[in-house]
Amino acid sequence: MSPEAIALASSIFYAFCIISARRGLKYSTPTTVTFVSLLVHAVTLSAAVFVTGGIPKVAMKAVILFVIGGSLQPIIRLFTYTGVEKIGASRSYTLRATAPLFSAIVAITVLKEQAGAGIMVGTLLIVIGVMFISWEKRQQRSSYRWWHLLFPLTAAVLAGIVHPIRRAGLTISDEPLFFAALVGIVSLFWFVTYLAIPNTDKPVWNTKALLPFIAAGFFETMGILLNISALSSGRVVVVSPIVSTSPLWVVFGSVIFLRDLERVSARTILASCLVVGGTLTISLAR
Repeated sequence: MSPEAIALASSIFYAFCIISARRGLKYSTPTTVTFVSLLVHAVTLSAAVFVTGGIPKVAMKAVILFVIGGSLQPIIRLFTYTGVEKIGASRSYTLRATAPLFSAIVAITVLKEQAGAGIMVGTLLIVIGVMFISWEKRQQRSSYRWWHLLFPLTAAVLAGIVHPIRRAGLTISDEPLFFAALVGIVSLFWFVTYLAIPNTDKPVWNTKALLPFIAAGFFETMGILLNISALSSGRVVVVSPIVSTSPLWVVFGSVIFLRDLERVSARTILASCLVVGGTLTISLAR
């Protein structure tokens, strides 16, 4: 399968993850779906590593990079799912998909890359899209607060940091399955440690939420595995824009599968198109 097809499959799996999580969140909490998804991730991919020949030989530097990325992953997931609960799947994941913008900011400020016209145009499109989301009064619940937007945006910032780390690790040791499993193990370790701290939110178990959460964990696991595999075999400038189309799949999926839970407005669809267009522009301009 070509890297482009793998990247497209990754974006669709990510979308189904968000849609499944949104349905389960009707009965449970972001903490619960985060724990279940990380458990599914760690168990599934660890088993796959051993079935396919065991732990490969990899450079310690690459392991360290993926441990760093895996340490940020539970925060990314918890904030992503919290955003889905607070402001809905389509609106939240549109904001979550702004990660390439923050990757570009890191590249410009830390790596001293030049900010060309493409990056400036992409940034403007993303900012306009975010403004459309934040000003959509009719879609806001009575419990909505403006700072709820910070959950998916913070997840996007951290994801923007993690993506270059993954790419750097794969250039050192090209073992996507092993590293995807390592991310799951490290993430689960840190999240279980977090749950052990007194007065933190604990999982809320509800049988109606369990199947959607397991499905969300499977879809997210496949999305991460395929994303890493696509980065391993394809060019970043081709793979990243394709993966960045996932908000549009979330919007389409919300219209079909979440009609009873949330309404997708024309403003949300336009905002998603603007954000996706901005991320595509930034990715192709770098």
